[in-house]
Amino acid sequence: MKPIALAALLCAAFAGSAAAQSSVTVYGRINTTVEYQDNGKDDLSTVENNNSRWGLRGKEDLGGGLDAFFMLEQGFRSDDGGGSGGFNREAWAGLHSSQYGQLKIGRITSALYYATLDYIGVFNHDTGTTAEDKFWVLNFTSPNAVEYTSPTFGGFAFALTASAGEGNDGVGTNSGVDQSLVYSKTYEGVVTYDVENLHIGAGYSQSRNVADDTVVEGFAAAGFYTFGNFGVGLAYQHNDSDLLGKRDSVTATGMYTLGSGEFHVALGWADDWDDVKDSAATSWLLGYNYNLSKRTKVYAFYQAVDNDKNATYGQGYSQTAVLPDETWQTVGVGIRHAF
Repeated sequence: MKPIALAALLCAAFAGSAAAQSSVTVYGRINTTVEYQDNGKDDLSTVENNNSRWGLRGKEDLGGGLDAFFMLEQGFRSDDGGGSGGFNREAWAGLHSSQYGQLKIGRITSALYYATLDYIGVFNHDTGTTAEDKFWVLNFTSPNAVEYTSPTFGGFAFALTASAGEGNDGVGTNSGVDQSLVYSKTYEGVVTYDVENLHIGAGYSQSRNVADDTVVEGFAAAGFYTFGNFGVGLAYQHNDSDLLGKRDSVTATGMYTLGSGEFHVALGWADDWDDVKDSAATSWLLGYNYNLSKRTKVYAFYQAVDNDKNATYGQGYSQTAVLPDETWQTVGVGIRHAF
């Protein structure tokens, strides 16, 4: 029995060591709303999925301040239980060093988007029908990509991303850009500054359609500042499209916290594309969050997008069609749980 007991002790010791060195976590969020939508001609009562997802992430301590880490993330529809196959949101592995920064390889969500518009989208973390990103045109996700993120120096950090130009990946149906174009090769750079209650992010992105050498590029910048119970954010985006010309857009957000409740407002404006007359739009959002815990909230909101006669901003977010020269609007209540 002694050899068996010794083997058991060794196995237990090894298992304990391995557990201390590596870990895998299941995470996700379920975010569902009940809404009444009106696109100016038709109306609909609907249950909506607001970007629910689940994933796996893990890290292994390699010693000497070096870690291996990964993320696999898949979206699903919380309204009917359906979803896309594969890890369609994130799928990458990488190495992280506290001294030299980190490197990721795979399918990667835009660091510029995270540092700018997503950062100030504090009502519902810029998701679904409640998203503040209705006017975002630049790349959201780069497949077949490599990304380097620097360590932080006095509050400053930077990230550089390049995709290999394989396969097809679009900018999203909400972009206002002709969806016959598919942008599959992306270059991106972003600089961030974070200190106490201030965040600033800015950078450049270029997406090129390999098939016909058509480009959408642009610059984005944003800042978010908290003081007392208040938080305010402002994002600016300048775009240049081979097909549509140039365009500017601005989004502003504000919040006021009172106990477990949060009052939110967001306003957006997109100018005409130079080569498309009457393609401007405005948007606004009023919302209220009540946090039942750190992971669960209930909320209510009203959002609208007013499109000029040659604009269809907001496509891809709702069951009702977004029509040109009409105001798309929705009012709803929802629940969001993170795990």
